[in-house]
Amino acid sequence: MERHLWLLALVAGGWATVVYALDGAVLPALGLGLLTLVASAISSPWWRGRSARHADVVDLPAADRPVVVYWRPGCTYCARLRRHLGSVGRRARWVNIWQDAGARAFVRSVNDGNETVPTVVIDGEPHTNPAPDLVRQRLEAV
Repeated sequence: MERHLWLLALVAGGWATVVYALDGAVLPALGLGLLTLVASAISSPWWRGRSARHADVVDLPAADRPVVVYWRPGCTYCARLRRHLGSVGRRARWVNIWQDAGARAFVRSVNDGNETVPTVVIDGEPHTNPAPDLVRQRLEAV
């Protein structure tokens, strides 16, 4: 259900926008339409790009997943890691734990039941909130 909330927001907001527009309230309709698009985009599964799924990443050969970053939107430490990695960060597999129950369960399993992110798996070994230089160094070797 939570994967489809963005669609529900888009439909409900679109309907309300049309009702306002038909009632002659053009400016509120435009504002509501813009708000609807922004809310739908932020809550969509593709916010900040499509996130890999934990099950799909685990199924890959080890050579194809030297660095897997488990993250979530709004996390200061995740944003710091992403900024520090820059373009080399594209070489990692990024898994949004808010989009994937399997990812949340994995992160809890390696963090004493806590959903601590970023949790970065480097060559099969999980690291909780590792130093960005450690992650960058491994990604540069890829």
